Amino acid sequence: MAPARTTNRFLRDFRINKYLYLMMIPVIAYYFIFHYAPMYGALIAFKEYSPMKGILGSDWVGLKHFHDFFNSYYFWRILKNTLVISFYSLIFEFPAPIILALLINEIRSKSFKRVAQTITYMPYFISLVVICGIITDFTNADGVINGLFTFFGYDGQAMLQKPELFRPIYILSEIWQRIGWESIIYIAALMSIDVEQYEAARMDGASRIKQMFYITLPGILPTISIMLILRMGNLLNVGFEKIILLYNPITYETADVISSFVYRKGLLEFGWSYSSAVGLFNSVINLFLLITANYVSRKVNKNSLW
Repeated sequence: MAPARTTNRFLRDFRINKYLYLMMIPVIAYYFIFHYAPMYGALIAFKEYSPMKGILGSDWVGLKHFHDFFNSYYFWRILKNTLVISFYSLIFEFPAPIILALLINEIRSKSFKRVAQTITYMPYFISLVVICGIITDFTNADGVINGLFTFFGYDGQAMLQKPELFRPIYILSEIWQRIGWESIIYIAALMSIDVEQYEAARMDGASRIKQMFYITLPGILPTISIMLILRMGNLLNVGFEKIILLYNPITYETADVISSFVYRKGLLEFGWSYSSAVGLFNSVINLFLLITANYVSRKVNKNSLW
């Protein structure tokens, strides 16, 4: 009887909200075609894939590629680089849009607020190739930033040729590029806070700093929790496009991450099965981090994705 009641409830809801269900079809189709259907290709990680034989016709090798990866020279290097860059991103990049949203929220001039928001949004809409070109030119031996640092005693060598400088350059450029765009969701969350709470706090003599800590931050805490859970689920997915455009063999020591390693092995060296195994390992770790972050958030502050 339970399945029948569920079916009847769904049909009744469908008749009431049929247009909303129809609007969901393109979204469901997108995720099915581009996210779920390609999972079939994960079989490559357990086979010695040959384009002539196809996925099903290729020889089964089991966990051979995983074993080769775990015992390779590159395993600890790319795992360390991925974790370090992801950790730096979580510590420095994740709070940046929250701080920006709080600062913009404190601006009383509406015209100045719009100008500030527009300026911080702009880098996100610039092509990544152009962004990386700007970073490369500015940090070259004769670049603007390099020239400024040379004035204070820097040796003048191109910054992207130094392994120890790659991570700071990457994280700072990520903050500059994404801070404005990622602050939008926090600004929207700030707009949903009841204004009467601020009025009551001012009547009680609360300063703007106290209002921020006791009203603003608790008001956007659920949004911060959800965004942190989503960030943890993609912690190891360091964007390979930007890294590939910025790194070089000299900086592989600190710049080569799992995603760039997969790109190099899979597309440049045609190691399709090996790179699929590395990518599958990365996805499993991300899934574990997502589930863990969701569980911890649900236990600590009652906010979670599920």
